Formats: sequence, structure tokens, C-alpha cells
Amino acid sequence: MTANGRILIIDDEASLRQTLARILQRAGFEVTTAANGAEGFSLVSQHLFDMIYLDIRMPDVSGLELLKSIHAKYPDLPVILFTAQPDLNSAVEALRSGATDYLLKPLKPQAVVDRTNSILANRQQERRKRELQRQIDSLQAELNDLESPKGEKAGSKPQQADTSDDRFLKRGGLTLDLHTRRVTMNNRVVNLSPTSFDYLLSLARHTPNVVDYQTLVSEAQGYEVDAREAQELTKWHIHHIRQAIEADSRKPVHVINVRGTGYRLVLD
Repeated sequence: MTANGRILIIDDEASLRQTLARILQRAGFEVTTAANGAEGFSLVSQHLFDMIYLDIRMPDVSGLELLKSIHAKYPDLPVILFTAQPDLNSAVEALRSGATDYLLKPLKPQAVVDRTNSILANRQQERRKRELQRQIDSLQAELNDLESPKGEKAGSKPQQADTSDDRFLKRGGLTLDLHTRRVTMNNRVVNLSPTSFDYLLSLARHTPNVVDYQTLVSEAQGYEVDAREAQELTKWHIHHIRQAIEADSRKPVHVINVRGTGYRLVLD
């Protein structure tokens, strides 16, 4: 792996594929390209990549089907889908299938570079957290063995390590674990994609105030877009969040749309 990461671009449109490759190469990434889904999956199977950009519409295999195959084999590999034809159902299915993000063409060069840096930095941070947690667990187990009364069975279950107050963000029945990036709603674990987690985190930090579309995109995805694009990007993740935390996503009571402005999170 290079200092900035290895990126695979899978897209049947040669001009976009080459342009995206140049953008990322100039930013210091090592880039490999594939002209179709079969070639892309072959490359993923043979080489190590840190991130994938994948067109959702290709002639040989749909991006969604390829995403599912990649995610099944490499569940921790970030995959960004992009399309020129926004479709709420496709976006939601992509997030459910493990996509890290879902972007609209035309892709803006600086937004692509910023998003790539953000995702890879988060991935590196999560790896480091897991490594440190393993070390903490190992040291805690060793400390428990040293402190246990004589004759007590060695290797007993270690005590839970102390956690700081800033690890958890709690709003009513909603709890966000900022270390493991896990969400619980009324003590029930709910599944969210990494990007949708960041959208919910933004809403939770601002609650009960309204968060406008552009602020949500900026805080959750790390780049600036105009109001129309922000609204389109946001609604897919909001739909996914509602399905995760609302009793009835068609009649939301927690994530409320303030028409033409943004969303706000309402919790007891």
C-alpha cells in the first residue's frame, strides 16, 4: 500500500475513467482502472486495494451486483458508487449492500479528492483503534491475572476497560458509539452505512435545531456542493436512517423534513 492508498476505478466510460484516474493520481494516489465489471472483479481478487470507485450502470454487470460480490468477499473495503441518473431506490439498495457512499455525476475533482482522503483517513483510524483495543484487552487480561486472588482460575473474563464520556453521544433513546461507530435505538442495535452514520451524527449534534442540506453534506461527507445537489445527496441517507430508527419510515417522528431547508432530529 502506498502512502496515500491504492484506488481501483471500474467504469465502462473511457473518458470519465481516465479523467478520474488523472485527478486521483495528481493527488498522490496509485490508481488502477478497469473497463468493465468482470475485469474489475478480477483485479480486486488478485490485488490489494484501499478503495474502489464503481459506476452503477455498466453493460456487462450492474454496479449493484458487483458491489454485492465485492462486499461479500471484502466487507471492509470502501466502495463508492457513482451515477449520472439519480435513483432513490438504487441509492438505498447500494447503502444496504455495503456501499460507503453514492455520488452523482459529474464528479467534482476537489470533492473526489477530499472524499477519498476522508474515507481512507477514517479507515486508517478505525484500524488503529482496533489495534489499540486489542492491546488494551490483552493488557487488561494480564492485569486481572496478576490481581486475582491466589487460586482463582487464570484467564477469567477481563473487566470492561474504562471509557471516557466523549465516546458516546446520547439523545433520548438514541446512542451513538463514536469509537465503534455503532448505533442503538432504545437498546436495539441498528445497522447504518459509514456515511449514513455520519449524517445521523451531524443531526444528533445539532438536535433539536434544523440542519440545512449543505451543512449535512459538509459535516458528513466533507465537501461543499450547491443546495440542489446537497438536497439530492442528503435524502438518500435520510431515507436509510429512517428505515433504521423509525417505527414506520413512511411516517417519521424522529427525522423530520423541513421542506426546502433541511432536517432535524427529534427525540424525547
